[in-house]
Amino acid sequence: MLLKPFYSASNSKITISAEQGSSFAKTISNDFNPIHDPQSKRFCVPGDLLFALVLERYGISERMGFNFAGMVSADTELFFPESPGDHFKIIDGREKSYLEVTRSGQNSKNLAAIESLTKNYVYFSGQNFPHLLVPLMAENNVMINPQRPLVIYESMSLQFDSLDLKQPTVELIGNSLKVEGKRGDVRFELRIMDQGKKVGSGVKTLILSGLREYQQEAIDTMVADYMASKDRYLELA
Repeated sequence: MLLKPFYSASNSKITISAEQGSSFAKTISNDFNPIHDPQSKRFCVPGDLLFALVLERYGISERMGFNFAGMVSADTELFFPESPGDHFKIIDGREKSYLEVTRSGQNSKNLAAIESLTKNYVYFSGQNFPHLLVPLMAENNVMINPQRPLVIYESMSLQFDSLDLKQPTVELIGNSLKVEGKRGDVRFELRIMDQGKKVGSGVKTLILSGLREYQQEAIDTMVADYMASKDRYLELA
């Protein structure tokens, strides 16, 4: 299974170590955000790993929605319901919710399709910074705080015209940034393709906090630090 190296499971309980979460971010998502480094004091499990685990456990439904309620620290015990309905939550032992899932329509547990969709979606998602967010921030003359960059994964949704899927892939067809004071709402619009045909669509939303006026020198430093982190990892891999 694609995700087996990235979590530990016992019945309905899952834990993800800092090393496992970081490895997923770097090897599957191509995401080198410092918040996913094992030694980071602010480490959090990639939200895309939770999304991927839901697909692995419960399959692909014709319509799916994911709302992220909080950041998951390393080694948090997460409970995945054994027999979920069309609306369920991923919670910890204190019943704190981290991910709320809604789904409807037919369901498919085609492993090849699930792994293809997972790989393609999380790889797209991992490119948010710097490839997609930096041009959006420049266009709107705003930037996140370089000392404490805060980009919050808010939600994503998928809908399929058909679940007769082989190797679904994800394409970006549009993006936007709406700025209100120090907050920015980012929206990515997606098209899902399979063997040259459109089979569905999706939307991903992010929240940018602590916005300030765009400064090219500061952005250049952030991008250089990000790329240096990627280069260091690849040298050791």
